[in-house]
Parts: sequence; structure tokens; C-alpha cells
Amino acid sequence: SLTTFTGALPGRNTRSRWRTCASSTRFALSVYSFRRDMLMPVTTTVWGMEYSVHECPKRHKKEAEAMFPGLNVDGLLIIPTCQRTKIDLVRTGEGVDNEKDFCLERFISFAKRITDRLIADGHWADYIDPCSGLSMVNKDSQQIYGEVDALVTLLNYQTTNTGCCKVVLHPTWGSAVYPASIFTKAPVTGLHEVFLEVEAEIRAEDLNA
Repeated sequence: SLTTFTGALPGRNTRSRWRTCASSTRFALSVYSFRRDMLMPVTTTVWGMEYSVHECPKRHKKEAEAMFPGLNVDGLLIIPTCQRTKIDLVRTGEGVDNEKDFCLERFISFAKRITDRLIADGHWADYIDPCSGLSMVNKDSQQIYGEVDALVTLLNYQTTNTGCCKVVLHPTWGSAVYPASIFTKAPVTGLHEVFLEVEAEIRAEDLNA
């Protein structure tokens, strides 16, 4: 099932919808290589958001090319993020919808600042619209990114089935988690500095971050 989101997203002129179920079109990653491909361990940033950095596995570069047509995906990095939610997102209702909207706004604020800095420094970068599963910067593809499958394969997170939906289980928060991802070809050595700059900027604006 889909839950309607009525807010506006940067660069989206059409109404977006929440994808609460695992998509049939998947950007699959290898569960067997999540340890080898992890370049930065799970780290906590503003708002208690977690992120980690992973190299895209070689066997799945064709899927990455479908996500980002024309991009040389050698050296592509995947940065999954997770926010802890106040409400279990397995549930439905206005409270759940409001919590998703709240987490969406925070992710967009964080991801856009990260990608804007990386692009300004001459590096390719993009992030996913959690509502549609589509990329937000490069809009030449309709390939949908599966956040649930990515967390399973990159971080070995578990899942549970709720009706026809597959729900990711954070090792500490359970299903009270909101996942969303960033992509870049920037060198991993410079990513930490960019994250620190964005953290400082957000904390200067939001004392609760």
C-alpha cells in the first residue's frame, strides 16, 4: 500500500507518494560482501541520524548504471542513512504519516547540503527521494532504489514481513527506523570533512540537532 505525501520536495513538480512496500524493481547489492565493501563504519550525526559508507559491489555495477545512466560507476560510494522514529513505521495512520514527513524533511536538509558541497568541489553526487525511490539530482532514469534491500545487503540488517510489505529491522530500534541513501564518487578520504562541515552548519541553525 502507498501512503500519500502532500509536501513539496526539491526538484519534484509532481505529487510524491510514500513507498512503504519493497519495490518489484530492485537495486540489489550483495549480502556476502557487506563487510569487505564497508569503507566507513556506522557513525552517528545530527538528530541521532546514522550513516555509513560502502563501495558499490562490482557484481552489481549494471544496476548502478541503470540508476544513473551515463555515469562511470567505478568508485561509486553508497551512504545509507537511518533515523530513529518516535512511532513504529509498521503502523498506519496520521501519526505515522506525520513522522515520515518529519524524517523526510530532515533527510532532505542533510542530504542536499552534503551533495551540494560535493558537487561544488567537483565530485558527482546524488541522493534518493524516499517517497518515490528515484534519484533527486540526476533525473534521467526511472530505476527505483530499494532502501530495505540495501540495508539488508550493505549492513546485514534483518527484515520482517507485514502483509505484502518487507520492513527493515534496525538492530537497536527495530522497525522504528526511516532509511534513505546518498551516492557519490568523491574520495572517501574527504567525506568525513564534508560531513563535519554539514553537521556544524545544521547545529548552528537547530539547537536540537
